Amino acid sequence: MPVFSGQNREQMRRMYLDAWRKFTAQAPLEPLEAQLAAVIAEHPEYVTWLESGERALTADFSPEAGRQNPFLHMGLHLAIREQVATNRPAGIAEVHQRLSARLGDTHAAEHAMLESLAEALWEAQRSGQPPDEQVYLERLRAL
Repeated sequence: MPVFSGQNREQMRRMYLDAWRKFTAQAPLEPLEAQLAAVIAEHPEYVTWLESGERALTADFSPEAGRQNPFLHMGLHLAIREQVATNRPAGIAEVHQRLSARLGDTHAAEHAMLESLAEALWEAQRSGQPPDEQVYLERLRAL
């Protein structure tokens, strides 16, 4: 997500913690903070951990350890929401709408889409090329 470019891991994670702290204190939120707080609120399983402060900022997550990275998971939600809002790649808003109707809500649709996005990003990183939007969209349409 471009909004996080140039930030190190701790700075990016701190944005989540700060947004949640402000949300729970009912303090005014900037637009990005409101988006972060909304994603966190949809993931109550992460709240206690996020409220642990420093531990959340420094934790490492590896597939070998079997620990899902909550920041990656929530970041993928935000990326999908941005893609749907801008309909990029073209057709993703329709895919999201169809999945939302079939699965019963938009959050469930995002969860269905997360793996395809993560796979597209991993392939792009591995190849050193931008993500192949058409392959990504084909995977989403197959859901």
